[in-house]
Amino acid sequence: MAKDNSDIVVVGHFSIDHIILPGKQPYTMLGGAVAYVSLTARVLETSASIISKVGTDFPEAYVLRLKQAGVDTSHIIKMADELTTSYELTYNQNLSSRELKLRGQGSAITLDDLPRSFKSKIVHVAPIASEISYEVVKRLRDHCECLCCDPQGFTRRFDKEGNVASSVQVDKRILSLMDLYKSSMDEIKILSGKTNLKDAINVVHAMGPKTVIVTMGAKGSVLSAQGEFFEVPACESKQVIDPTGAGDVFIGAYLSEFIREKEPLWCACVGTAFASIVVEGVGTSFLGDKAEIYRRANDVYKRM
Repeated sequence: MAKDNSDIVVVGHFSIDHIILPGKQPYTMLGGAVAYVSLTARVLETSASIISKVGTDFPEAYVLRLKQAGVDTSHIIKMADELTTSYELTYNQNLSSRELKLRGQGSAITLDDLPRSFKSKIVHVAPIASEISYEVVKRLRDHCECLCCDPQGFTRRFDKEGNVASSVQVDKRILSLMDLYKSSMDEIKILSGKTNLKDAINVVHAMGPKTVIVTMGAKGSVLSAQGEFFEVPACESKQVIDPTGAGDVFIGAYLSEFIREKEPLWCACVGTAFASIVVEGVGTSFLGDKAEIYRRANDVYKRM
């Protein structure tokens, strides 16, 4: 069962990521928001638990990596005769965009998969392939002080070949339960039906979340919280090798600072600093150093 005193519980599928970068050999890596967010939390010394389902193809080495980092893996369910959700991610030449293809899909997370009794400061709902329902989110609401989500998995639909397309058919009741919302620019436009960013953010606020964060890669991020609107610049990376997971690392860092009752702007600066570091390596294999994360965060904060 997930630890009763976990600061952050992350819910969603892992992904076995097959990443294709320009000019490099493809590689396979532990992925999914649950991996990035939980590992980020541990770097910042925040306790983290995962609720997820995987197939028999999920390497034990991945579980060991999480355990060694101090992540509670006791509620990762391994399903017999099933596959783990898996994606192929193909990046363009300058790493500014990617094509996603679903290679395998695990079964949905159900009410029966949730621990009967746990309490967390934050539950982060992080689907990647439509695996979480409104009923599950409603149950999770009862187990935390703050409920937040990244809706990427709610907005994805797949054709027979696994090609990924965006869909506006999202259960808006889920957002009505949220305290905090974080997404990419494309996803908030899909959910809100608005092309203007401020209009889109206002639509999401009206649905329920008090805090709205939009990450925009090299263009930085936008934070709308406590009646204030901040444009947070991107933190410069030494090099960009693999942009996978940058948004998940952002929110993992944000939530870790939020738990410590830091002001929202500072939380966002730590998020952008951590994101600038994770892209300097490959996938979840490189998450940087806490001291360097805070050094970069301070640099960004002073510029605000």
